[in-house]
Amino acid sequence: MKVSASRESLLAPLQSVMGVVERRQTMPVLANVLLVARGDKLTVTGTDLEVELMAATNVTVQQAGDVTVPGRKLLEIMRTLPEKATVSLVREAERVVVKAGRSRFTLSSLPASEFPVIEEINAKQVIRVGREHFRRLIEKTHFAMAQQDVRYYLNGTMLETSGKTLRAVATDGHRLSLAETELAEAGSGSQQVIVPRKGILELQRILGGDGELELSIGSNHVRAQIGEIRFTSKLIDGKFPEYSRVIPAKPPHTMSSARDVLRQALQRTSILSNEKYRGVRLTFANNLLTIQAHNPEQEEAEDQIEVSYTGADMEIGFNVTYLLDALAAIDVDTVDVSLTDSNSSCLVRAPGDNSVKFVVMPMRL
Repeated sequence: MKVSASRESLLAPLQSVMGVVERRQTMPVLANVLLVARGDKLTVTGTDLEVELMAATNVTVQQAGDVTVPGRKLLEIMRTLPEKATVSLVREAERVVVKAGRSRFTLSSLPASEFPVIEEINAKQVIRVGREHFRRLIEKTHFAMAQQDVRYYLNGTMLETSGKTLRAVATDGHRLSLAETELAEAGSGSQQVIVPRKGILELQRILGGDGELELSIGSNHVRAQIGEIRFTSKLIDGKFPEYSRVIPAKPPHTMSSARDVLRQALQRTSILSNEKYRGVRLTFANNLLTIQAHNPEQEEAEDQIEVSYTGADMEIGFNVTYLLDALAAIDVDTVDVSLTDSNSSCLVRAPGDNSVKFVVMPMRL
């Protein structure tokens, strides 16, 4: 293999795939990236066996071939070379030589045959969706995923296709976030898959720019083509909870508040909440919300804000972090918090918008 290209042409794909290249790995080849030179393209692939990222770039190929090299070392070399430098990569026996101007680096390599690549995913469904809309789905839901829960099916985000609707749902058992978007064309049937946490976070990182992405959903993998980057992730094998049962259907009481006023009051009060449980007590009365917190050191905080609320007086406890996460994901000035009673979950959303919903379970204080 022998290729030459500008530093920037090589740096961009390396940065795109490096998120899945493990520093500590069980297989030495997983610390490497796979370089494949064909035609006028160089593809760079990184994987941790759960998520695979492949990025392509235009280069001058003097000799086609493939090889794997230490990913982070090659990235650091590209980062530290002068801007617009011309770089050559040449495979020489068991080594890869990188040259740019008077700089020369000799890297160890492993055969490309040792690198685990996910070839076909046997897609059952292929849908096209705007990058901006898909990025919104992830941004509105990803924070509610569980982290290392024994209920492994909660450690990811569920993607569901139903007619012309693409829906993302995440829950950790204490709160739930849901977002949906309309597709230009209806998919072939309905399907539910769970994308693992790492895959969702990598997707969020690479989903820049405008345009469409092509999402291929198989029985064991999901694949997204985003410009010159191809993302592939294993799916979590498990049944996602019936989320529709968790979402309050028609809560009888609704409080409306300026989002920033509510968020700031919660942040202030939370300073003196229990550091472990993060509980705050919300008392709803006629057009007034009282927020209280206390901790084991006998410290207390109380704040009151004017809101729009004319329902029955109610007192309910919540984990303040869950409320703040939901408010941070709402990007309008006013927020509705709908309630049933002091023992039931609340529904947080933007007024009149059913495409994004957040459910927070109450806690005993």
